[in-house]
Amino acid sequence: MAPTKSVHPMLSELASRHTISTRSRAIANCGQTKDVSRTKRKADCSPSKENKANKRTAFGDRNVNVNDLKIKALDDKHKVGLKSSLPVKKVTVQVKTLTSVKTILKPRQNENLLAPPPAPGHKIVTRATGKTVIVPDQTAQKPKEVLKDSTNANKANKRLSNEFEKTEETLYCTALEDVNDTPYFSAKKHQGTRSEKSTESSPCNNGEQASANNISLVAEQIETRLNLGNHEVPYDVEDYDKENWDDIFQVSHYAMDIFNYLKDREASFQIPDYMDRQICLTRWMRSLLVDWMVEIQESFELNHETLYLGVKLVDMYLSRMTVGKETLQLVGAAAMFIASKYDERIPPSVDDFLYICDGAYSRRELIRMEMNLLKICGFDLGIPISYRFLRRYARCAKISMPVLTLARYILEYSLMDYKTVTIRDSKLASAALYLALKMKKISGWTPTLEFYTGYSLMEIMQVVFLLNNGISQPPKSQLMTVRNKYSHKIFFEVARTPLVKNEDL
Repeated sequence: MAPTKSVHPMLSELASRHTISTRSRAIANCGQTKDVSRTKRKADCSPSKENKANKRTAFGDRNVNVNDLKIKALDDKHKVGLKSSLPVKKVTVQVKTLTSVKTILKPRQNENLLAPPPAPGHKIVTRATGKTVIVPDQTAQKPKEVLKDSTNANKANKRLSNEFEKTEETLYCTALEDVNDTPYFSAKKHQGTRSEKSTESSPCNNGEQASANNISLVAEQIETRLNLGNHEVPYDVEDYDKENWDDIFQVSHYAMDIFNYLKDREASFQIPDYMDRQICLTRWMRSLLVDWMVEIQESFELNHETLYLGVKLVDMYLSRMTVGKETLQLVGAAAMFIASKYDERIPPSVDDFLYICDGAYSRRELIRMEMNLLKICGFDLGIPISYRFLRRYARCAKISMPVLTLARYILEYSLMDYKTVTIRDSKLASAALYLALKMKKISGWTPTLEFYTGYSLMEIMQVVFLLNNGISQPPKSQLMTVRNKYSHKIFFEVARTPLVKNEDL
């Protein structure tokens, strides 16, 4: 047997002071009569057993009494022993009796009146509460025909909102049918022709009939003027709308009416020759402004419709107001700001336009100019622009994308030319498309283009010569934004297309 190790007195004292269960402590206390066994060592950060009461259950109270849990876990015998050992305190409870409340029944209004007799097939029943009600009499015998009619009436009045399919048992009644079933309308229905003649002769109905005739007359005049609903296409013209009748994006059902309406509105936005009244401005300064607006459209990646609408707003403002050259750029920035709000899904902010103006204007000046522009145009931004007409005419003639891009280049380059300000936008679009067809050597002015544009070749030739002269002039270094834009591969490099002489048009 191995000899017993001697324990230093200081080690025994430290073990007893810090209550550490160690093997040395057990050896030091081996002389005591109490049986000592080796205890299980616990981790340094393990929670104490005294905190078991703070453990939270899933849906119970967080503060649970440990004694209550132990009592519930014990057997019946241990419960009896525990309860007997605990002191019992008697508590006397005084029972309070509530005073009796008497219910006072007040006579109802019109209670003494005689009740109406029950309908056929019903009876009067007095319930235990003393209330008299009328209920259906199930014992009463009814004729078979009456029962059949009543069941059909119940089926007709039945409305099931949760049903999505019509069945034989479910009957959906419209509002008009419900109204016609009322006694008033049924009586009106059976009056006959006598009431109709009397109502026609009344002065009120004569006034209503006159107003209805006036409304129909105005509607006919508008329809005749706008040529609404006239979708009859000549035999030698390709019916583009009929071919795309089921395409929801082409809106072929009323596309012709839309563009007839836009052509009719062009007269309301006609711009006169205003440059003679502008003391501080010149045509060259306007061309520089339009070139700068094209640069804004390219920098912010705006739609082409935004650019055309912005230029149109500038011309409308300059035709009615006298502007200095230091304010001209502010007019262009405010016009592009309004057009981007009208046409863009996410328009640039005010700070973006102030930044692109290089801090020349304040926020207050830009917003005030925006207000002035909106007042000048009467808050009517549905202005017909040439770009929309060009897209419509190119689709109807089934023009390829390179030819359409060339026509867009011609049309966008004409924005800088002051001579095109007084020309209608639909005529400008037609002339640009014809010039592009001639430059690509594809075809001339076809019957299809003449039908959808509404212009003959003789009506647009003067505008074609004007556009051709504009792009045939040698480019200037200050006005190169449009040429550089359409010289890119994205736009098929249409700016480098060979030019055509006026004699060959």
